[in-house]
Amino acid sequence: MMDALPNPLETLSLDQLRRRTSIKWRAHPGDVLPLWVAEMDVSLAPAVAQAVHEAIDRGDTGYPAGTDYAEALSAFAARRWQWDGIVVERTALVPDVMMGAVQLLRLVTDPGDAVVVNAPVYAPFYAFVAHDARRVVEAPLGDDSRIDLDVLEAAFWRARAHGGKVAYLLSNPHNPTGTVHTRQELAAVAELARRHGVRVIADEIHAPLVLSGARFTPYLSVPGAEDGFALMSASKGWNLAGLKAAVALAGPEAGADLHRMPEEVSHGPSHLGVIAHTAAFTAGQAWLDALLEGLDANRTLLSRLLAQYLPAVRYTPPQGTYLAWLDCRPLGLENGQDPEGLAVVSDMAATAQMFLDRSRVAVSSGHVFGAGGAGHVRLNFATSQTILTQAITRMGQAVRDLP
Repeated sequence: MMDALPNPLETLSLDQLRRRTSIKWRAHPGDVLPLWVAEMDVSLAPAVAQAVHEAIDRGDTGYPAGTDYAEALSAFAARRWQWDGIVVERTALVPDVMMGAVQLLRLVTDPGDAVVVNAPVYAPFYAFVAHDARRVVEAPLGDDSRIDLDVLEAAFWRARAHGGKVAYLLSNPHNPTGTVHTRQELAAVAELARRHGVRVIADEIHAPLVLSGARFTPYLSVPGAEDGFALMSASKGWNLAGLKAAVALAGPEAGADLHRMPEEVSHGPSHLGVIAHTAAFTAGQAWLDALLEGLDANRTLLSRLLAQYLPAVRYTPPQGTYLAWLDCRPLGLENGQDPEGLAVVSDMAATAQMFLDRSRVAVSSGHVFGAGGAGHVRLNFATSQTILTQAITRMGQAVRDLP
């Protein structure tokens, strides 16, 4: 029996992490603990590092080709989720999940058409949809951070009222709340979308990151989702955001639509990205298991730290992802001024700005995630327990020091 791998979150020191040049570590001054953007503080999984090193040694840095990535994802889905529904002939290589979402939306909607989202939701949903001349229609999550079917149906009606086609961009698992939608919930969504003629595109980038106590259900695996799409990659599960590559999946009734995707889209992914993602899905499962254990421990630690240092902040531990959605409204900071009244700041970003200025911890302001996000912050806990403890301790001290 193989020994368990070490916790990937505990292998790098803060000094080592500060040598990184990615946006997480370069967007703020060196004294800031960056718990904002969705990058993990881990080294590459050994299987991924080996695959990339071997490609570099071969000089294998040309254009991507073949279906190895889709085949690896299909085999991973069968092992991990007992789902054999990925048909390689109904897949397409895309540059990344969000660019894939744009391309899929172009297949099933036209400029001016509506795209429904469950707010608060991943902020780029708004930007990418709007920049591609589609309209965002919000269907806010319920107070329990789950999909409210009545609210969703009302949003479908509003979206259809202007005429044109309607799509629904679903986050599964949900970012930023960490909600993992159940099979029953997704089947109800599929039935509702069918009834209203809405095409569903599921962003499933966080699918590998479901923590203990929950189970991931691929959207395309539920009844009624046959005309839907999904997007998957190893980007979040193995920290490969800088190695661009993703796979678009089509249900059995959506294959013809997927085949209309322009051929040049497949030129966008990085060949090294394809190699890295393929290796992750093929040989990175043990590393992922070790990571999930570490994330589970951090999820528990975060609950204890918040109770001790920020007891007024409301927090429901996420079922998936490594993102914590913190309700900071009881702190009363979203008032347009800093705590000492010295300067006017954004009403919506005041809480995140206070934590940055006073505790030197960077978190994402909730207002960018749409309706229901004001007064919240999103915190990335995919880091060492030392850094996480230091960050929450600092944040608690900043609140205690408020006038």
